[in-house]
Amino acid sequence: MSLNKVLLIGNVGRDPEIRNLSNNSIVARFSLATSEKFKTKNGELQEQTEWHNIVCWRALAELAEKYIKKGSRLYIEGRIRTSSWNDKNTNEKKYSTEIYADNIIMLDRISDGQRGGQTRESEKNNERFSDAPKIEDAAHFEISDEDDLPF
Repeated sequence: MSLNKVLLIGNVGRDPEIRNLSNNSIVARFSLATSEKFKTKNGELQEQTEWHNIVCWRALAELAEKYIKKGSRLYIEGRIRTSSWNDKNTNEKKYSTEIYADNIIMLDRISDGQRGGQTRESEKNNERFSDAPKIEDAAHFEISDEDDLPF
């Protein structure tokens, strides 16, 4: 038995790139930054950022096109997929690692100006892009930079 599961919380680095494929399906791609802060041996505070390539298909891609923008804070569940190919010019083997999203939850709060008359209930429905078990009030879930996480 094996498991390929990725859980990420981060900020979108660029607006999703949307492609309509010949078989009438849609794919969205965007980058997501996750950061961790730590202290060096000298007591200096350092920050390390990892960039993840996110891929969304079909309904998730359509929702990404409508709601996800550069800077959006997201919770993403997915799986890692690595592909390889030979570079046409150098014949060198190249690799690409992507996260195929299965579930996405928007963690940004919607201001009254962005809400456009939506009720809180309809706002929740628009923020959650999956059939995953409901995470209560996920739109208000935030991890502070000051939180001392055990991992």
